[in-house]
Amino acid sequence: MTSPRSDAWAPNSRQQSLLDEVRARGAVSVERLAQRLDVTMQTVRRDIQRLTEAGLLDRFHGGVRLPAPVHTARGLPPGVAWRERQALKAEAKARIARSVAAAIPDGSRVMLGIGTTVEAVAQALEGKKKLHIITHSLPVALTLVNNPDCTVEVPTGRLRKRDGALEGSATEEALRQWQADIVIVSALGVDAQGQVFDRDTREAGTLRAMLDQSREHWLVADASKFSQTAPTPALHLQQVHRVFTDALPPAPLPALMHEWGISLTIAS
Repeated sequence: MTSPRSDAWAPNSRQQSLLDEVRARGAVSVERLAQRLDVTMQTVRRDIQRLTEAGLLDRFHGGVRLPAPVHTARGLPPGVAWRERQALKAEAKARIARSVAAAIPDGSRVMLGIGTTVEAVAQALEGKKKLHIITHSLPVALTLVNNPDCTVEVPTGRLRKRDGALEGSATEEALRQWQADIVIVSALGVDAQGQVFDRDTREAGTLRAMLDQSREHWLVADASKFSQTAPTPALHLQQVHRVFTDALPPAPLPALMHEWGISLTIAS
């Protein structure tokens, strides 16, 4: 039996709704599609299988995206990997972000780092009063641009096209001109000893500057990050005052956090 072809087969109304959701977001997790369409994960997977066979969708681990253009077949188009990371664990990130936003007092000066979880925090800040935000992430800054009661400052620097962050000595120097009540950073992984990892050594100097200039250090990470590592050590949990996640991290991290005086918030 041959695979269905997009020119010989048309999606039903549910599958069309699934396609519309992916087109609107660029990349979507299977979990979110099931919630948005109010169907089971099994139904979504069957629809994805059919739409993928028809050439209307491409799969990645945990979700789907629109097919890459032919001229980029040897590599993902710019921004696709970032959209995939936004799609994965989207609901968990939203819960974490709401918990973080509730913990930030009105009138605070807050430094925001990079990452899709930090972007979710920026989205959740709507309604907060008289915030002063400092960020070297252009996606974060653009998320806040329509917040009428939030001042946003962005340092100078060289644009990193992979994630839209500013980097380099000029960025680090500019960040050291500000003081903040709170810095909020994310992580690519956290190991059992409390080492926090990032993906890029170029972020290290910027991270140090933000930590040095902030009184409180908050880490935001969905629970899957506590079973991952990455090539670049960024900081240690002992440098962090609060951790926000969506489920209890695996042992021995909860006991270590208690020993180190870290406040652990699990977003419901």
